Parts: sequence; C-alpha cells; structure tokens
Amino acid sequence: MAFELKKLPYAFDALEPYIDALTMEIHHDKHHAAYTNNLNAAIQGSSLEGKSIEEILTNISSKSIAVRNNGGGFYNHNLFWEVMAPGGDKQPDGDLLKAINNSFGSYQNFKEAFTKAALTRFGSGWAWLVKQGEGLVISSTPNQDNPLMDLAEVKGTPILGVDVWEHAYYLKYQNRRPDYVDAFFNVVNWNEIARRFKG
Repeated sequence: MAFELKKLPYAFDALEPYIDALTMEIHHDKHHAAYTNNLNAAIQGSSLEGKSIEEILTNISSKSIAVRNNGGGFYNHNLFWEVMAPGGDKQPDGDLLKAINNSFGSYQNFKEAFTKAALTRFGSGWAWLVKQGEGLVISSTPNQDNPLMDLAEVKGTPILGVDVWEHAYYLKYQNRRPDYVDAFFNVVNWNEIARRFKG
C-alpha cells in the first residue's frame, strides 16, 4: 500500500501571522507531496512495500539515497504539521515539563539550546527534541535525515522538529532564520508533543 499525503490538520492560513498561508500551501502541497510521490516511486516493487515508514527509516543506511531523502522528507513533514497548531501553547506542562527541566535545567534553557541547534544547522536540515529512554536531548540533522535513522549522530524518537530548509520560511522571512525560529515557538503544539513523549 502506497504512502499517502495527509491533509493538513488546519487551514493554510491558520498559523498566521507566524507562518504565512502561501508558504504553508507550497510547503505541503508541493514539497511534501513530492517527497510522498517520490518515496512511493522509490519503493515500488521492492521489499519495502507494505513496511511502515518507521521500519524503513530505522535501517536507512542499507537503502538507496532516494529512499533516504524522500522517506525522511515524508516522515519529517508528517511530524512537523502535527507539532504545530493555531494559537499553539505557550509552554509544556506535566510530565513533559518535568522531563525538560530534568534534561535541560529549565524550559528557557531548552528553548535556547533548541534555537541554537536550528540556527547553527548549516544549509538545509532540521532541529529536533528527541526522546531517549525517559530523558530528552536536542540534535540537528542535515537534509531530510532524522533521529530514527541508524546513521544519525543522535538516535532516538523525535517528538518536536523544526524545518530549517529555506522553503519553510523564505517567502516571509527571507534570510532571517532567527526570526522564523522565534516565531515558530508561537505555534508549537505542546499537547501533541506531550502525547508523543508518553509514546
């Protein structure tokens, strides 16, 4: 069964003014759609058909570059849309906040470290909040790689990710990646991230 492009869980303009409607439309309907279509083409007729995206990514080092890039792009964007929401939540709470405090000392320390990972990722890629056992770590990956992949420097389950490819922000923010990452925190869906943390 082929992988399918999910509908966005909100309207294209729902994250305004932080992420503009045109960026969301192009990002979802063009970029994410292309990753989905190209992934399906890359696995068609192979032993990967019928496997979950997580199964495919876990052993990605033995797969083609087309599967790596498009499988990562498919998975990463599915997560990205879900960890954002109109209005967002200002901060995490409950068990997730405890884990953030235990891992980073405070929410503010987490935010600063996550922002640094996003801003220092050279070229295209992602910054991640990653679950490792009961703890949390921050990492960044190039291109469409992610922490599920066996070749990632930091391995674990991603529960929050920010896309720092230029297509994610250039129409509104041009070269001002720091402004985009700062704006991103206004639409973070901490309820969804807490759900993923509980796993």
